[in-house]
Amino acid sequence: VPDEVIITLVRERLDEPDCQASGWLLDGFPRTAVQAQALRAAQIEPDLVLYLNVPDSMLIERVVGRRLDMDTGRIYHLKFDPPPADIADRLTHRSDDTAEKATVRLQQFHEHLGAILDAYKSVTVEVDGTRPKGEVFETISSILGKASAAVA
Repeated sequence: VPDEVIITLVRERLDEPDCQASGWLLDGFPRTAVQAQALRAAQIEPDLVLYLNVPDSMLIERVVGRRLDMDTGRIYHLKFDPPPADIADRLTHRSDDTAEKATVRLQQFHEHLGAILDAYKSVTVEVDGTRPKGEVFETISSILGKASAAVA
């Protein structure tokens, strides 16, 4: 999808009353310097950017092991969050959850990471995403709590 289409959609959504009143969260956007510059040009600035730092090898392991239960929408992981045996046969493996496709996505991510971190260096907080998920959740919750208090 071209940058201009994505940027327009994001800008329009962030202009909605609920986002204006309650704030917003973007997951994986902006991905490039062009997208970050377009947000800045539209006077859209985040109060906080979370950078979950995880080695590529760990990310690939997480992606490759994901399985989706189409009946419930729940995502399992074969190693880290195995499904119950009675539903294992109905789980699907997304076609883009392969090591090869994840590697390509990670190469693109690394290509643009420096520009994104530079664009938002004053509001970026790095989180060690290698720790157990409960610890990562607590860290992020604490950071968000502090950020909410600072903005209020």
